[in-house]
Amino acid sequence: MIEYFSLTERKEVNGLPNIKSAIKRVKVNTKKNLRNRRVRSATKTAIKKFDFALKSDVNAAAALLAGTSGSVDRAAAKGVIHKNAANRKKARLARALNKARVAH
Repeated sequence: MIEYFSLTERKEVNGLPNIKSAIKRVKVNTKKNLRNRRVRSATKTAIKKFDFALKSDVNAAAALLAGTSGSVDRAAAKGVIHKNAANRKKARLARALNKARVAH
C-alpha cells in the first residue's frame, strides 16, 4: 500500500499503479488541482465582492472592476478558465456596472 502526501492532508490511497511515472503523475495532478482550485476560488471571491459592491455603491464597484478583471485574466493566463470564458465574464461585469450607472 502506497501513501501519498498532498499539500492539504496525508492520506492512504488504494488502487493506484505502482509505476514510478504514474505515481509522479498523481502527485503532480494533485498539486495542479490544488492550485487551480485556489485560483478559481480567488476569482469567484473577487466577482462576488464586485457584485456586492455593485448592489451597495456603484462608485466602489467601479473601483473594483479593474481588480476583478485582472483576477479573471490571471485565471485565464494560468489555464484555469478558458480565455473566451474570461472575456465573457469581464464583459458581463462591465455591462452590469454600466447598467447600474444608468439606473442611478
